[in-house]
Amino acid sequence: MALFSKKKEEKNEETPCCCCGGEQTASETASTCCGESVDGICCIKVLGSGCKACHQLYDNTVKAVEGMGIEVEYVTDLQKIMEYGAMSMPALVVNEKIVSAGKTLKPAEILKLIGK
Repeated sequence: MALFSKKKEEKNEETPCCCCGGEQTASETASTCCGESVDGICCIKVLGSGCKACHQLYDNTVKAVEGMGIEVEYVTDLQKIMEYGAMSMPALVVNEKIVSAGKTLKPAEILKLIGK
């Protein structure tokens, strides 16, 4: 009966930030992000399968952050998408957190979500 009295060890792993090459975690990058963050935004990713709606969200995101110096990454790898826990596509990820899923947002809506 000793098996039932043991508690499982909790793993507190965080995903690495894209701009740091894995040197810092997403929580550590909220303010600095290797000196490459722009107004607190380290990285923006669009998660999608490659459909028309996913491409439209990527294009709208690029238009929204145009001139800010923020790079937008388009992720189609299903394994990476599942690591974020996104259940519907397309999904918008800002600083390694999903801020929108299942909707194709317009550039103005994207700017509201990222706080501009």
